[in-house]
Amino acid sequence: MALVVQKYGGTSVGTIEKIRNVAQRVARTYDEGNDVVVIVSAMAGETNKLVDLANAMCEFPNEREYDVLVSTGEQVTIALLSMCLQSMGYKAKSYLGPQIPIKTDSAFSRARILEIGEENIREDLKGGTIVVVAGFQGVDSEGNITTLGRGGSDTSAVAVAAGLKADVCEIYTDVDGVYTTDPRIVSDASKIEKISYEEMLEMASLGAKVLQIRSVEFAKKYDVVIHVRSSFNDNPGTLVMKEDAEMETVLVSGVTYNKDEAKISVMRVPDKPGIAARIFSPLSEANISVDMIIQNVSTQGMTDLTFTVPRTDLKKALKIIEEAAQGIGAAGVTSDDKVAKVSIVGVGMRSHSGVASKMFNALSAEGVNILMISTSEIKISCVIEDKYTELAVRVLHDAFGLGNAS
Repeated sequence: MALVVQKYGGTSVGTIEKIRNVAQRVARTYDEGNDVVVIVSAMAGETNKLVDLANAMCEFPNEREYDVLVSTGEQVTIALLSMCLQSMGYKAKSYLGPQIPIKTDSAFSRARILEIGEENIREDLKGGTIVVVAGFQGVDSEGNITTLGRGGSDTSAVAVAAGLKADVCEIYTDVDGVYTTDPRIVSDASKIEKISYEEMLEMASLGAKVLQIRSVEFAKKYDVVIHVRSSFNDNPGTLVMKEDAEMETVLVSGVTYNKDEAKISVMRVPDKPGIAARIFSPLSEANISVDMIIQNVSTQGMTDLTFTVPRTDLKKALKIIEEAAQGIGAAGVTSDDKVAKVSIVGVGMRSHSGVASKMFNALSAEGVNILMISTSEIKISCVIEDKYTELAVRVLHDAFGLGNAS
């Protein structure tokens, strides 16, 4: 008997019929002799509707009340799935995040999991009950409902799998694995059989939508093998696991893109100690993530500082940065929300040279101008004008021979 944690995303539970299909898959896993814990997202589109309601009510919703609102979507799906399993003759019980409890910090809408309560789940599993858990949500030390950020149900699933020491964590979605790039842009994108935690971390952080980055961080930290699969067929998916020698032979594993990018520039910043902290600390305190940062060469004691933030945080970030710029005596602030980031990822980059020049030459040949560059051991990212995103993805996918025909 194995302990299997399964997670089903919004598209997998988007209708009553799809919830019935999920129930049948869960029942089949249970009938094979396994203990089963299921984590589900809200039905497709429901969280967006709740977010729209919050934004319609006021420009900057209170963060605590925002989490109270957007966490309700998962409550619907856990109840419906449990009802369906019970109607099929199985023992099933639903839990909200605070009922487990899934304990988090108090960073509303971006909360981090601190601890998973095991007692309630283990007691139910001993009695042969299929446990159905609301993803995306938890509770802080004050008893407030918190949410983990978009895609947080992946993190819930991996954290529960780690806490219970599950044998496998299956992430079911609308695609049957991790692909070399978005198949909607490149028709011959190929499915990756297995990928390292490091590569998946980079791909998730760079825009790949299959897994949320924090779920991969949890998996790597606690050595949880993730199996990314489709909820609409029984095809083998992609294993996310420890790096092995076979993975290192592949130069580039995938091409990612992210259109949720905005660029902010602070002009003529005094070039002296402590200035960068005065610019970026207020963003950190507001839980706004800063990605790529470029500082120009200092001229006459002044420099320009450019960085990227999520496009959804641009308005909030600009307000903060304009106040900070005024406080340090900078000349002004400009922004651009018509940018995107394209990246190549692969553990093989560690032992191969010439990857960057190949990427830059491929983009240059198509007239794609690079605005910013960022690198790590296993990835290279470029910020470009967002109108060239699809072209850049296709060009890079072809340049590194990632298609099925390769």
